[in-house]
Amino acid sequence: MTKNTVEEARMLHELLETAGELNSYGVMSKAKLATLRLLCETPPTYTPERVLAIRTTIAKMSQSVFAAFLNVSVSTVQKWESPAANRHPSGAAAKLLQLVEAKGVDALLA
Repeated sequence: MTKNTVEEARMLHELLETAGELNSYGVMSKAKLATLRLLCETPPTYTPERVLAIRTTIAKMSQSVFAAFLNVSVSTVQKWESPAANRHPSGAAAKLLQLVEAKGVDALLA
């Protein structure tokens, strides 16, 4: 692990610890704590099948609408869903997919 990675992990741990304490005092709701925990997790690797399942069963959107929703190009979504392209969402896009998969589309609309 690099120095920055260790420092980031420490800060996330402290953030979650503080949030847990705020929850125990009734200042932070369990729902907000759960959302914060989800935001601090590293997103998984998304296979083409998983991206397709999120788009069609959870988001229930066409590729073009889903692309606009995630602020990426339609071509990007097509590549994510194509096993031959060998492309996977990363960074902010992976985090958005993680949120949609866990909480549904409404999590990003609130």
